[in-house]
Amino acid sequence: MKKLFTSISVLCLSLAAHNAVAKVTAEEAAKLGTSLTPVGAQMAGNAAGTIPAWTGGLNTKNSKPSEDPGRPSNPFASDKVLFEITNANLSTYQANLSPGQIAMFNKYPDYKMPVYPTRRTAAYPEKIYDVIKKNAVTSVLVQGGNGLKSFDTAIPFPIPQDANEVIWNHITRFRGGTAKREFTTIPVQADGSFVEVKMNDQLVWPEFLEGGRDAEKDANILFYYLQVITAPARLTGTALLVHETIDQVEEARKAWVYNSGQRRVRRAPNVSYDGPAAGTDGLRTTDNYDMYNGAPDRYNWKLVGKKEMYIPYNSYNLMSTDISYENAVQPGHLNSDNLRYELHRVWEVEATLAEGERHIYAKRTFFIDEDTWGASVIDHYDGRNELWRMSEGHNVMFYDVDTPWMVAETLHDLNSGRYLVTGLSNEEPRFMTWGGVEQRKAFSSSALRRLSR
Repeated sequence: MKKLFTSISVLCLSLAAHNAVAKVTAEEAAKLGTSLTPVGAQMAGNAAGTIPAWTGGLNTKNSKPSEDPGRPSNPFASDKVLFEITNANLSTYQANLSPGQIAMFNKYPDYKMPVYPTRRTAAYPEKIYDVIKKNAVTSVLVQGGNGLKSFDTAIPFPIPQDANEVIWNHITRFRGGTAKREFTTIPVQADGSFVEVKMNDQLVWPEFLEGGRDAEKDANILFYYLQVITAPARLTGTALLVHETIDQVEEARKAWVYNSGQRRVRRAPNVSYDGPAAGTDGLRTTDNYDMYNGAPDRYNWKLVGKKEMYIPYNSYNLMSTDISYENAVQPGHLNSDNLRYELHRVWEVEATLAEGERHIYAKRTFFIDEDTWGASVIDHYDGRNELWRMSEGHNVMFYDVDTPWMVAETLHDLNSGRYLVTGLSNEEPRFMTWGGVEQRKAFSSSALRRLSR
């Protein structure tokens, strides 16, 4: 673990320093851990008392260890629903919903949101807090906001000054250092029918590779990512390898795919932006994964501000092994009985397609949780500036490893009635596996064929 927190050689990236955005002062950074949480959220609750103060979150120090750290038990199983948002009372709560969330109520008469007491469970390792505080006074944006300089590990801008900094916090947020998942992606048709796509993937920061971060090989690398599809038969063996670069304008993301039908590895330059994602039946672009990923250079970014909003949170029920996929998935949307929404503060960021750029989404509106920096809701607009898709990230706190992450993300096509749910693990023997040191050669293009087998 020690190597995770050593200074990353990316501090010395040969990025042009023009257009660098000023970092905050030491006096401002001193608010982290006092009036602000260590990641930059407001420490205090709201005036109405519906959002409590942050008191450290749910972490390894104050929680009972789980039998399976990859599928922690629900610490709030006794919580009762405060109220449900339905079509009948939508007008009462719509000020705290996104346009995309409101559209779900308008499209589906049976749609509802069960709202529970707000639990500010987010927590990261203490050493990550130290890194974030250092980032606050060193990290700067370069390349017109499309790259980072003087950045270490995670969350470069805990006290953001503009929209670019907010979105970089989402892109770089800490996800345990190394994690393996076994999960199911389900493209759901309008009538509720579906075919499961099973896969496993792995995310690793260079610090967790054997020998640690290499000053030359990892100079512009944020993380390495592997994905292998294991079912259905027509897709079995399809594999994807990504070397995620920090500044993708300076150095484009490196990606390779192994096609089991062709039995060969090839470079995949379309694994970016609005390139199609395998196993999603055309419902997701590459940069929809993890709610949003990749280079931000095709959009103009605007920071709208902060608001209180009902977002999926502490969604432990959604990964329960007592729930089958048949029970979880319904026509139009997930079974609301398994969901949990809470009132939280979010950063609202608007991304508008830049002049001369191309993307199927002409505009996106992001709602990013202040406590985790994870995007919780994103509304997507088409070329006519009409609302098209809405995505939600169903977050839980993996308190055994001090890491918040999603147990599922949904992407709804508001026109066709189809939707995609990614990350379900209810019928999988394992979900998350944390920690360990990985061999660097496992993330080379030559390893793809072996992995697909």
